[in-house]
Amino acid sequence: VQLVESGGGSVQAGGSLRLSCAASGFNFGNYAMYWVRQAPGKRLEWIAGVNSGGLRTYYADSVKGRFTISRDNAKNTLFLQLNNVLVEDTAVYYCAKDFGTEIRARVIPPDRGQGTQVTVSS
Repeated sequence: VQLVESGGGSVQAGGSLRLSCAASGFNFGNYAMYWVRQAPGKRLEWIAGVNSGGLRTYYADSVKGRFTISRDNAKNTLFLQLNNVLVEDTAVYYCAKDFGTEIRARVIPPDRGQGTQVTVSS
């Protein structure tokens, strides 16, 4: 399993970013996928999930209505659109692979990428 995140950077509060995660080494379309994040000095936080087919999504309350998770199974790629970002969204963002096809909210699987840093300034 290889997961490589990209698209992070610095953005002002209220701005937008789009994160990507390129997956390889497994049948991407057979697994639910997640985004999790870790802010400085805090635990990993599960923030969004999408089922294997891409038709069902689920979000943590902290990002609901601002972030959108999606996937392109033909390109083995997972996305996270971040809109109206807040200073508290500053974190390293990781994509993660589930063990099955359906979303298990707030479960943080061990298969994760190396992360991409998002820094939001006021």
